[in-house]
Amino acid sequence: MSTTEPDAEIDGTDETSERDDTSEHTDSRDDRDRDSVLAELPPSAKLVHKVLEYEAPLTQEGVAAESRLCPRTVRYALGKLEDQELVTSRVCLEDARQSKYRLPK
Repeated sequence: MSTTEPDAEIDGTDETSERDDTSEHTDSRDDRDRDSVLAELPPSAKLVHKVLEYEAPLTQEGVAAESRLCPRTVRYALGKLEDQELVTSRVCLEDARQSKYRLPK
């Protein structure tokens, strides 16, 4: 420990107790944040999110087939959802040229 770092024993603070108190409420807060962010997105992004909620993981082609949206609209919606961190993507193991999309855990 350096002389510039405060000693937890000396000033009586415990950093872990502060973090533990907030972890209980993050799930409900995260749900509200996600819902409010989702409400601001275009209808196509909401539909793509709902499709992924039920059918994930899917490629862009799979999302287009399930949602009946054109591929360009699906690409736009997935971009919006990824910008807001509501969807994650991974390289498809069957075809490395494609990505599979899913909702974050």
